[in-house]
Amino acid sequence: MIRSLLSLGVLALASMALALALGSVTVSPGDLWQVIQGEGSTLHRTLLLDLRLPRTLAAFGTGGLLAVAGALMQVLLRNPLADPYVLGLSGGAAVGALLAMLMGMGTLIISGSAFAGAMLATVLVFGLAHGTGSWTPSRLLLTGVVVAAGWGAMITLMLAITPSYKLPGMLYWLMGDVSYARSPWPAVLVLAVAVVLIMPLARNLNVLARGPMQAAALGVSVRPLEWTIYVLASLLTATAVTTAGSIGFVGLIVPHMLRLILGNDQRIILPASALAGGTLLVLADTLARTMIAPEQLPVGVITALLGVPTFLYLLHRSR
Repeated sequence: MIRSLLSLGVLALASMALALALGSVTVSPGDLWQVIQGEGSTLHRTLLLDLRLPRTLAAFGTGGLLAVAGALMQVLLRNPLADPYVLGLSGGAAVGALLAMLMGMGTLIISGSAFAGAMLATVLVFGLAHGTGSWTPSRLLLTGVVVAAGWGAMITLMLAITPSYKLPGMLYWLMGDVSYARSPWPAVLVLAVAVVLIMPLARNLNVLARGPMQAAALGVSVRPLEWTIYVLASLLTATAVTTAGSIGFVGLIVPHMLRLILGNDQRIILPASALAGGTLLVLADTLARTMIAPEQLPVGVITALLGVPTFLYLLHRSR
C-alpha cells in the first residue's frame, strides 16, 4: 500500500516538473532546479512561479477532486460507470456557476452556486430514481444520464441568452479550461481536507461496497454514510467545476483503472485516486498546451478523447 502511494506520489511530482518545463518556452532541467532553489533568471521565475505553477496546481487539484468524487460514487452505486459527469453532478454545478457568472457575481458566490447546483442535481437524481420504491444502481445511473441531458439543455438556453461579449469565456470554461482558474489553492485545500476526512470511513466504505444489507448487518450506519458520500461528492464536484469548468471522464477513468491494478480496498483507492487523478489532468493539460502551440486546447477535449472510448469499453463489459 505504502509503496503504491509512494510510486504515485513520485509520478505526480514528475508530471508537475514536466508541466513546468514544457510550453511555448521550454525550460531546461537545470534552469528549473535553479528556480526551485530560489535562484535563476527573472524571466524563468516569472514564467514558472507566476504562470505555470498556479495552472499546474489547479490542474492537479481539479483532477484529484474529480477522481475522488468518482471513486466515492462508484462505491455508493457499486457500478464502475458512475462518476460526477455521468450522474449529472457536473451539469448541475455548471448550471449554478453559469447563473452566477451571468449575473456578474463574485468568485465566492459562483462557488456557492456551483455547490448548490451539484446538491440539487444529487437530490433530483436520487429522488427521481427512488420513486415509490427503492432505487437500484442501474436505475440511478439511467436517471443520472437523463438529468445530465436536462442540465445540458439548460446550459444551451443560458448560452443563447448570454451577451455576446461573455460567450467566449463561458464556452471555454464549459469545455474545461484550467487557464481560467483564478487560484489553485481552494481546489488543493479541499482535496487535502476531503482525503483526510474520508480516510477514517474507508473501512465502512469497503463494507458498503458489498451492499447496503450486508453493511447494515455488520453494524454500519448505512443511511448517514450514504448521505455523507452524497454531500462530499457534491462538494468535490462543485469545487472542481468552479476551478476549471466542466471536465468529464476523469472520475470515471481513474478509479476504475486503479481498482484493476490495486484491488478494491478504499484505504488505498481513495488517496491513490487523488494522486492519479491529479497526475492525469496535469498531463492532459500539458498536452493541451503543447499539442498545437502557441494555440491552446481546452483540457476537457483531451479528457473526453480519453474518456469516451473507455466509457464505451466499460459499458460493453457491463452488459
